[in-house]
Order: sequence, then structure tokens, then C-alpha cells
Amino acid sequence: MSSVGGASSILDQYQIKPETKQNKDLGKNEFLELLVAQLNNQNPLEPQENGEFIAQLAQFSQVEGIEKLNTSMGSLLSGYQSSQALQASSLVGRKVIVPADKAVVDTSETFKASLVLPVSSSNVYVNVYDSTGKAVNRVNLGQQAAGNVSFMWDGKDSSGNLMPPGTYKFEAQATYPDGTKGLYTLLPANVDSVVLGQNGSEMKLNLAGIGAVPLSQVQTIGQ
Repeated sequence: MSSVGGASSILDQYQIKPETKQNKDLGKNEFLELLVAQLNNQNPLEPQENGEFIAQLAQFSQVEGIEKLNTSMGSLLSGYQSSQALQASSLVGRKVIVPADKAVVDTSETFKASLVLPVSSSNVYVNVYDSTGKAVNRVNLGQQAAGNVSFMWDGKDSSGNLMPPGTYKFEAQATYPDGTKGLYTLLPANVDSVVLGQNGSEMKLNLAGIGAVPLSQVQTIGQ
């Protein structure tokens, strides 16, 4: 019996050939078949060394371990996607607080938001603009200590007229000895829909008046 010919015939079964589109990746079963074929066709006068055999068994265990890891990772990813879908369904229709300068405002109710003040200021205020960029009103907050500062807008212009519902821009400013500096505002927004993350990417929320925002940017989830 020719050991070389016998082994070659087994190896030929798993050779990758250009003309076929079948998957020829070696799994644990194919690896075991090759190992058995090699033992059956070894030269009786020169049998395989124990060290080589142990090394091949170790390779077999490694291949099997990788397959189990792939299966476990697939199950974990499936569970993560299911969890994302469940989380997404609970967010649609609710309000969240995110870093933004625009918000859809129902002017029949008092609009509540906040700003981030890194250093105490002698004078903090918020300018309100309508969708055309026209200044509507200014919310004066006076002297404030560093931290998150809440503010409210009653939905009226500087003359006391009630403004129509719509998208408004909020520009927060703080006065310091060296000049006026802009501040970040944290505004409420309604979650219209959710885009689930693909291939491990982060879930995004489609917010009214703002657009797509990563879930990690959400500061607070409201009612």
C-alpha cells in the first residue's frame, strides 16, 4: 500500500479548486478524517512519533474550540439584538434629554430644559429663536453657580404674545470678565423611531426636530 498515494487522495477531497464555489474550510469533522487517514496510511516501518500525534490532537482540540466559540458568539449576538429590539420598543413615543440646540416646542405648555455651566457666572441667559432664525425672546437667569442649570420658557415672545408650536433654537450664554461664552444646552425631544445597531454598532434614536442621535448621548429618559 502506498502511504503517499492514500494520504493524497484524502487531501484532494478538501483541496480548494477555482472551479467550485462550495465551502472547503476544514472543520473538526474534516480534520478528524484527515488525521485518521494519515494514521491508516502511515509507513509501518516509520510510524508517526508520539509528539507529532499529540500535536495534531492539540490542533484538533483547537479547531473544535474555535467552532464552539463561534457558536457561542452567534448566540450572544442574537441575544443582544433581541435585547436591543425590546429596549427600542419601550423608547418610541417617550421623551429623552439630549445635548442639542433645537427642540420641537408645544408653546401651550411651559418648556423646561437645562444648560451646562462649567464655571460660575455673574450673568447667564438663553436666547430663543424661531425656525426662521428670528430672535423671539430671552430667558434671563442672572448669577449662577457651576453645574447643570435649569431654565423655562413660557412659549411667549418678548411682547408677551404666545408663539405657535414648532421647532425653536436655544442659545445659552454666560458672561465672564474676559467676555461672553456659549454653553451646551440639554433639551427634551420625542423619540419618533429607533434604528437598531447592525454588526455590533450602537442603536440610534430618531428624535423629533433633531434627527438621529446615538443612544449613548441620551442624558435622561422621561415619560
